[in-house]
Amino acid sequence: MSVASAVKDQIQQIGGGFFFSREARAFAESTGVPGFLPGYTRGRGGVLGDVDADVVTAAFGFFPAGSIRAAWEATASTPAAVGAEGYLKACQDFGRRKLASFEDAGRLAELLGLVVAAANPAGVPLFAGWRALPLADDAPGLVLQLIHVLRELRGGLHLVGVLGSGLTPLQAVLIAGSPLSAGPDQARSYGWPEPFEEITAELKGRWMQAESITEDLIAPAFAVLDDKQSEELVSLLTACHAAVFGGR
Repeated sequence: MSVASAVKDQIQQIGGGFFFSREARAFAESTGVPGFLPGYTRGRGGVLGDVDADVVTAAFGFFPAGSIRAAWEATASTPAAVGAEGYLKACQDFGRRKLASFEDAGRLAELLGLVVAAANPAGVPLFAGWRALPLADDAPGLVLQLIHVLRELRGGLHLVGVLGSGLTPLQAVLIAGSPLSAGPDQARSYGWPEPFEEITAELKGRWMQAESITEDLIAPAFAVLDDKQSEELVSLLTACHAAVFGGR
């Protein structure tokens, strides 16, 4: 198993964990628009700038255009840069709360930083935007920030793999779901209209191909680590995951 494959679940779950945190909820409330999706869209997509909603849809990839447009335009009174700044602080503060006692945060941040710096931003605008934001000056906040940045890298590359495998974004959502929801439930939460198509063995095969493409595309970023550093990263991310979610 490659190091990228060995840490993908930890990165996905930790990096997306702050979306549902008290810190992220406080940011969402600051936009004045109720519900999860508006604050999430304005915060996560804020790094793209004050663009048309179609640009955000293109970057997010797995959401229907109508859902993103409604959320983006509903929060238009919050400038994109303010949204990005607020979501960045929520991400960092989530890390500070969850990893305050995680003694290896400094070393984990160092290893994550090597991978983030080595990654090619071509085709992954959210990764590029999040990587360009100011870095936290403390290890717990920085760890969460860098994990989320890597989550954006893998998510963007996975969209490339999905499309290259002949799947639609909706089909990918129906197959994969999320750590919290089965595929159909996840699709409904995104706003995709029903009825949903049956997921066949052929479509599942295409999704496996998309996963393989994703692994190939992300591998060069992790290649910056030697074998010892790779083993250390897997161990520290596993421990970090336990620290973030062990107290739930």
